[in-house]
Amino acid sequence: MFSASQSSKAQFLDKARQAREERRELKERERAAVQIQALVRRFLCRCHLQKEIRREVEDFFGTAEPGASKRSALSVFRIARKLLFVFNHKEDKERFEKLCRCILNSMDVENEPKVWYVSLALSKDLTLLWIKQIKDILWFCCEFLKQLKPDILQDSRLVNLHLTMLVTFTDTSTWKILRGKGETLRPAMNHICANIMGHLNQKGFYSVLQILLTNGLARSRPSLSKGSLTAIFSLALRPVVAAQFSDNLLRSFLIHVMSVPAIMTHLATLTPERLAVVESHDLFRKFIIFLSREAQCRDVCVCLEGSHTLCLLGNLVYLGSLNDKVLEDETAHFVGVLIHMLSYCQKYVSQKKSNLTHWHPVLGWFSQTVDYGLNESMPLLTKQLQHLWGVHMIRILFSDVLSKKLLENQEIAQLPTQPVSPQNSLPMKNLFKRAFQKSASVRNILKPVGGKRVDSAEVQKVCSICVLYQTTLTTLTQIRLQILTGLTYLDDLLPKLWAFICELGPQGGLKLFLECLNNDTEESKRLLAMLMLFCDCSRHLITILDDIEVYEEQISFKLEELVTISSFLNSFVFKMIWDGIVENARGETLELFHSVHGWLMVLYERDCRRRFAPEDHWLRKDLKPSVLFQELDKDKKRAQLLLQYIPHVIPHKNRVLLFRNMVTKEKEKLGLVETSSASPHVTHITIRRSRMLEDGYEQLRQLSQNAMKGVIRVKFVNDLGVDEAGIDQDGVFKEFLEEIIKKVFDPALNLFKTTSGDERLYPSPTSYIHENYLQLFEFVGKMLGKAVYEGIVVDVPFASFFLSQLLGHHHSVFYSSVDELPSLDSEFYKNLTSIKRYDGDISDLGLTLSYDEDVMGQLVCHELVPGGKTIPVTNENKISYIHLMAHFRMHTQIKSQTAALISGFRSIIKPEWIRMFSAPELQRLISGDNAEIDLEDLNLFVPRKHTVYYGGFHGSHRVIIWLWDILANDFSPEERAMFLKFVTSCSRPPLLGFAYLKPPFSIRCVEVSDDQDTGDTLGSVLRGFFTIRKKEPGGRLPTSSTCFNLLKLPNYSKKSILREKLRYAISMNTGFELS
Repeated sequence: MFSASQSSKAQFLDKARQAREERRELKERERAAVQIQALVRRFLCRCHLQKEIRREVEDFFGTAEPGASKRSALSVFRIARKLLFVFNHKEDKERFEKLCRCILNSMDVENEPKVWYVSLALSKDLTLLWIKQIKDILWFCCEFLKQLKPDILQDSRLVNLHLTMLVTFTDTSTWKILRGKGETLRPAMNHICANIMGHLNQKGFYSVLQILLTNGLARSRPSLSKGSLTAIFSLALRPVVAAQFSDNLLRSFLIHVMSVPAIMTHLATLTPERLAVVESHDLFRKFIIFLSREAQCRDVCVCLEGSHTLCLLGNLVYLGSLNDKVLEDETAHFVGVLIHMLSYCQKYVSQKKSNLTHWHPVLGWFSQTVDYGLNESMPLLTKQLQHLWGVHMIRILFSDVLSKKLLENQEIAQLPTQPVSPQNSLPMKNLFKRAFQKSASVRNILKPVGGKRVDSAEVQKVCSICVLYQTTLTTLTQIRLQILTGLTYLDDLLPKLWAFICELGPQGGLKLFLECLNNDTEESKRLLAMLMLFCDCSRHLITILDDIEVYEEQISFKLEELVTISSFLNSFVFKMIWDGIVENARGETLELFHSVHGWLMVLYERDCRRRFAPEDHWLRKDLKPSVLFQELDKDKKRAQLLLQYIPHVIPHKNRVLLFRNMVTKEKEKLGLVETSSASPHVTHITIRRSRMLEDGYEQLRQLSQNAMKGVIRVKFVNDLGVDEAGIDQDGVFKEFLEEIIKKVFDPALNLFKTTSGDERLYPSPTSYIHENYLQLFEFVGKMLGKAVYEGIVVDVPFASFFLSQLLGHHHSVFYSSVDELPSLDSEFYKNLTSIKRYDGDISDLGLTLSYDEDVMGQLVCHELVPGGKTIPVTNENKISYIHLMAHFRMHTQIKSQTAALISGFRSIIKPEWIRMFSAPELQRLISGDNAEIDLEDLNLFVPRKHTVYYGGFHGSHRVIIWLWDILANDFSPEERAMFLKFVTSCSRPPLLGFAYLKPPFSIRCVEVSDDQDTGDTLGSVLRGFFTIRKKEPGGRLPTSSTCFNLLKLPNYSKKSILREKLRYAISMNTGFELS
């Protein structure tokens, strides 16, 4: 009974609780419904009100009565208040436009104070409300300007409207209310305008102008009209001028306006009056002084980031080009600002592509975010930057250097000057002017003299300018060549800069700069930057000058000066390497080394092609080859670097010895040398004499690299299919190699052609007619490499340009195809360079960027660039045409053939082995020394015995004595060369002398003809030794076995007979043929 009463009580309580919950939920729902209804009613009411207000606004602006344009200012004010109360950007765009037009119309009415919208500013009750309203209206104008695209016609009209609103109400100059008696109100009105302007600035007015300017100007053709640009720039200047050029507003102006791409160029083009305003306020000077404070310059750069910093830089440079006086007065500040800004950009310039870099058309790979919207304006920006290395600015910045006199006879200074015109403002490069100038002046040869203190103001100024241009070169990577071309445009800048360098320090030149390398001071870095700039520019100049300009006209540098400069560079680079500076070099030091070394190598290669320096000029007398070789054996880094960078300081003979030593070491490493414990692997091949090239190609091309380097034995088969007698102990292979090379390099085969003039060999452009021609070229490369590898000299004269390609010089950024062109076709070179010097309009010649060639009776047109046959050659692109044509003739036409030959050659000869030789030296390595034959080197009577005798001959034999006497006293140098070719198949002696001739030079006494000759017997040797003859050999000729370098000489009874027969044999080149 007790439990039942408890259960009913619990149920009762649950029901009561549920009832309470239901009542509470009902109340909540009722309250929520009331709230929702209130919100809906409020929303509907607001919508209704907005509709009513918008209808009222529409009605207000829709009246078309004659007096509609003369509505009272108060009515406009009231309707504006209502519109602003419900204003929505999307919905009220047109109404706002009508309001603006209405307000502007009211300001244009004459003699109607109550109509003028600005008159409400004078009302005591409405002043504050009016100021707030105009601030709101003007900011809404700014909001619309951010969204408008000036290149769309409809938007451009709205841009003009909103700009007119801003111009009208931020300056009192157009307010009619202030005319006459109202002039007394101007200060108060100006104060109101300043208040409005300050409000806009706080809201981000300059950001709005930047967006609008970028949208309208950051393109190839500006879409802003003259009026719009004038208005925008006027608006931008107003706060700055009003604040009397305060730092804060100058900063905003620089960040938001001066960083717009090429804005100064657009001002000069569209509205030069605004540019005059900039000059009248001396803004350029104020910008430079403001930015000359490092903290402020860094702040501006950080705010702008790389792309826009570069745009600001371009505008500053352009302004500088228009303000000579300021540039002269503020040179130090101007240079400092540009260095700081370029250095900021340089921090983010990367050498290669990565996930963190972006491509920039001027800076290259850049690790900051790149605004690709600016890309269209990059050509204009580049044009602005070009003023920095233009003649005008270089003359101003380098005035201290250029004012230096280099002439002994100063009459040249009094020469009549022509008035400047677009045509003669460019330096005339014609021969007549050069000849006249050279005759009018005699210049001192510039050599290091010293005497100028490096801490003087003049030196510091020049150093700073050099740092500026060097920083420009390393930052603006994509227009580096443009910069170098600009810096070398003035013929006298570089020689005068060299003269300046010569005067630095106590002794001048080398010692000072070597000391700078060891001093990590700011002064040392600046001096080294000067040297680096000089080297970069001079290297570029010499690379683009042709031989006539360097050797005959001697533009910029005299040949004697090039000798002095090259001596300085040679010593500087040698010291950097030998003193261990390069081993640990990083950053700027490494860049300096590459700069100086690059200039040195350009001079050295020019000297190799055509000498200007004296004999042994490039050698280092203080470098002992024995010491270098010892260090190379010990793998010393400095010795390896010396061999890598400046091998020319080592005598040529020592480098050849080093090369032979490298080959020998590799042979030992590969087991290709006979030892007491092992014999090298031998490859045997059988060759039919009638099909020597085909058999050699088939059997050798499949050999592995090591097998090609190893011992190859040849067995010849005659036309009857019978093996020829004889064992190949290198001699038969030598004959095979020589015969193969003779065949493949025969121009009649059309694998190779000869140059016009000196008839030197290079791959034939039409060699593609051969089947498998590329494999053939690779085979030729292997055969040539094998000859060099084994030290077999072959008489194959190559064209200089082809040797350069074999060395890999054509991959260098400093390589010039035009310089090498004379080695291919001197007449063609003269014709091309005459185009370069042509003073008239080159388009009159009717040339195009193409090359027409007669290929086997058919005229073929080769386009030098895509679509080249439709692109005319003009004065602007003629230099490109010359380089394209030279590159096509020497590279493009024979690219695949050359690549195949080089591939084969390098499979035998490592590239690093031959990089220590120049092109002429490589030719000597292939074909032997071009010096006269050293008979003493051959003769028995010297301590080194380099001639071997057989068949009874000996050094004191009368026939041998006659032979040497005839060669020494009766034969001409040409006949001695013919004699050597008769015996060895090559007219040139081995590079290192006859001690290195393999097999050794031999002379054998013979009694019978070659077909009866069975070799030496005891009887024949004794008869030869004692001068006993079976019969008089006077009717027989000397013969030879070139494969063994063997001269077969009958035992003549008279010296005159020997002379006559030998001369006849070598002139007929009989060899095996006659006896």
